[in-house]
Amino acid sequence: MPPRDAETTKARILGAALSEFAGHGHAGGRIERIAKAAGTNVRMIYAYYGGKDQLFDAALTKAITSMAAAVPPRPDDLAAWAGDLFDYHRREPTTLRITMWAQLERPRSASEPMDSYLAKTTAVSAAESAPLTAVDLLVLIYAVAQAWYLSPVGLLRSDGRDPEDPARVAEHREAVVTAVTRMLNAGGNG
Repeated sequence: MPPRDAETTKARILGAALSEFAGHGHAGGRIERIAKAAGTNVRMIYAYYGGKDQLFDAALTKAITSMAAAVPPRPDDLAAWAGDLFDYHRREPTTLRITMWAQLERPRSASEPMDSYLAKTTAVSAAESAPLTAVDLLVLIYAVAQAWYLSPVGLLRSDGRDPEDPARVAEHREAVVTAVTRMLNAGGNG
């Protein structure tokens, strides 16, 4: 039997936890399913992460920091950044899902790591001017970029079109970029 690689096992656990918690939330997530998906046992999860709460928080942090690394703010083009965020959520829906569960079930854990917030607001501050603050801009850009994915499917289908149709998705992405461009121009931020 090959020697155990703790870092590899921890990474497998974290990946399985992210999938489990994004699908079922903190309350519905099951440590036994995570262990099975990670190819380990429950004892190792508790040894590495301490418990379900800490594992959820670690999975949430991983999801958010991965998104921050993959889609860093673009202070020179915040509208394009909104499009990048839209694309990221399409590619990686688990990030949005686990953050929504965290907002519902563990709001204290739902805070993005403060250093990530500070980095983003510092980057955006360079592009920002009154009347919107960097925090206001970040909140609005995230809201616009995520709106499609948080809208009820019935509403998205109410015009008779398939919300998953690639042409429809492309139209919505363009609407996201246009909305942020107009918001920035109206606020004196672009």
